[in-house]
Amino acid sequence: MTTDFRELEAAALGAMTAQERARFDVAAAEEEARLRVAELVYAARKRAKLTQGALAARMGTTQSVVSAVENGAQLPSFVTLDKFARALGMSLRVEFQDVA
Repeated sequence: MTTDFRELEAAALGAMTAQERARFDVAAAEEEARLRVAELVYAARKRAKLTQGALAARMGTTQSVVSAVENGAQLPSFVTLDKFARALGMSLRVEFQDVA
C-alpha cells in the first residue's frame, strides 16, 4: 500500500508546533525565492546564448557562482542580481504586486 505525498505532508505539517510551522514557512518561502531567481537567471542566460563561464567573465565572477545561483543553491544579493542583468544586456526591475 502506498501513501499519497500530500497526505504525508499534511500529517507532518499538522504535527508541528506553531513555532516549528513558522520556521518551516519561512524556509519554504526562501526556497521558493531561490528557485524563482534560478529560473529567471537561467532563462536569461540561455536567451543571451551565453555559457555560465562567459556570463561569469562578463560579471567579473566565477562560473561556480553562476552555477550556484542557477541551481538554487545561492540567493544572490540585489547588487549581484544587477551584475547579472548588466552582463546580460538587461536592467534589473523589482516591483511589488498585490496577491490575488
